[in-house]
Amino acid sequence: MSEEHHGGCLCGAVRYSVAGPLRDVVACHCSQCRKTSGHFVAASSAPAAAVSLAHDTGLTWYRSSKEAERGFCKVCGGNLFWRRLGSDEISIMAGTLDAPTGLRIAQHIFVADKSDYYTLDDGVTRLAGWD
Repeated sequence: MSEEHHGGCLCGAVRYSVAGPLRDVVACHCSQCRKTSGHFVAASSAPAAAVSLAHDTGLTWYRSSKEAERGFCKVCGGNLFWRRLGSDEISIMAGTLDAPTGLRIAQHIFVADKSDYYTLDDGVTRLAGWD
């Protein structure tokens, strides 16, 4: 039996499935992720070819930097995806996955850019930037 995951936005205007395994969650504390999510981003990832959209009437993409774009629902505002331009991987916001996910937070990145209102005391690896 093959592994499959499903998820979507709050209003249901975007629903997706992922065929195959997901990477454990990376928590990104960079200012862009904080601005788009209201906190830090917790994202898994998979090969883009493994992600299929079952319902995408709400999906739109925002070019957030010269290197990447973010997919979100234009109806409810749900933050769904992040992808580096030209990459064959897509990051999937972990909170949009239907539970149970079987995932865990594997590392925190861009902790040098995190905000001051919370602490990281979960014992998970912390990186100042990407690595």
